[in-house]
Amino acid sequence: MRTKRNNARRVKRLYFLLFAIVLLSPVQLRAQDAEALAALVGVLKEVDDPAFHLDILKGIAAALKGQRNIKMPKGWKEIAPKLAKSPNAEVRQLAQTLSLTFGSKTAMAALRKVLTNGKAKLPERRKALAALVAARDVKLPEVLRGLLSEPELRREALRGLGAFEDAKTAPAILKIFAKLDTAGKRDALTTLASRVSSAKALMAAVTRGTVKANELPADIVRQLRAHGVKDINATLDKVWGVSRSTPAAKLAEIAKYKKLLQAKVNRPDNLPRGRALFQRTCAQCHKLYGEGGEIGPDITGSNRNNLDYLITNMLDPNAEIPNDYRTTILRTKDNRVLVGVIRRSEGQSVTIATPAEVVTVAKRDVAAIDPQNFSMMPEGLVLALKEDELRDLVAYLRGSRQVPLPKIEPKKGN
Repeated sequence: MRTKRNNARRVKRLYFLLFAIVLLSPVQLRAQDAEALAALVGVLKEVDDPAFHLDILKGIAAALKGQRNIKMPKGWKEIAPKLAKSPNAEVRQLAQTLSLTFGSKTAMAALRKVLTNGKAKLPERRKALAALVAARDVKLPEVLRGLLSEPELRREALRGLGAFEDAKTAPAILKIFAKLDTAGKRDALTTLASRVSSAKALMAAVTRGTVKANELPADIVRQLRAHGVKDINATLDKVWGVSRSTPAAKLAEIAKYKKLLQAKVNRPDNLPRGRALFQRTCAQCHKLYGEGGEIGPDITGSNRNNLDYLITNMLDPNAEIPNDYRTTILRTKDNRVLVGVIRRSEGQSVTIATPAEVVTVAKRDVAAIDPQNFSMMPEGLVLALKEDELRDLVAYLRGSRQVPLPKIEPKKGN
């Protein structure tokens, strides 16, 4: 008992030492960091308790989150096979993920085998996919493109492809784009918009009409414009529209849409379609009635029934910007652009929440972090909506209760 207590104290001391060092280290593990890591690995070798192993592995994984190709700590090569046979499934999974972080080609091949095994359990395949994306496995893009045909893993594959610069990605995504559901199209657009080469392919698809201009949400348009490429911006101006930004123009726009929405029309509001439009344009960031994202504020209890309040916030989101919702553009050294809100920037990694996902990036992979003086809610939301769509969206937002989604009509011939 006394030995166990001593071990517990020792682990706690080493655990906090590791966190303190890693959080203060600006780029990579220094010599003293490696010593602390090796000491924790030494404790793993000394104690034969799966629960104990799990606590230590969780601490190491949290401290090294976002890192890859970290020098393998002394003793890991000996303890890893033992952890791989642990009766605790989470210990086995964490040990394999950490081996990946330490650059183990054996672990990479094993996880790739799990991912491509159609008979493996879906949660295990998802964890393998996430670990391989984090490790930037150079063989992964081809595997991910193959997974686009698997509905259960398609969304994860679409998002994962965004981590790699690969000429074959954009054609593969655009080939299946029309068959994707709303959530799948969102993931596809986020990946396509994240790099100049695929963004140009997306703009070409919009010009051809294979991707409809009104399928580009305003935040995707912002991501596309963040590249600063004239051809991309010119196409967006032509097919999507230009957002007005002067105060006088904003007031005129607000007055225009208020008049339009107050005008009587010869049809009832289609609230289910309004909910579907909310899911397409707003739910990635905002929560309403307990459903949606958390990048923006929960609007369930806001003053939504007030038309002036609603229109002003939709058309001029930058009028008042809470600090927690200011946009940041993160550019990686491999030419990826992420637009979102910084959630964490300590130690060796930075975590950014985008409308599509939460991404942790090693600071050594970051080319630039550019804080912006505008809200995460982009201007121009209404530009992608037809008048009757805007009416239905606003009617839904002004409501006081949840409504069902539109019924999906069966295809003819079924």
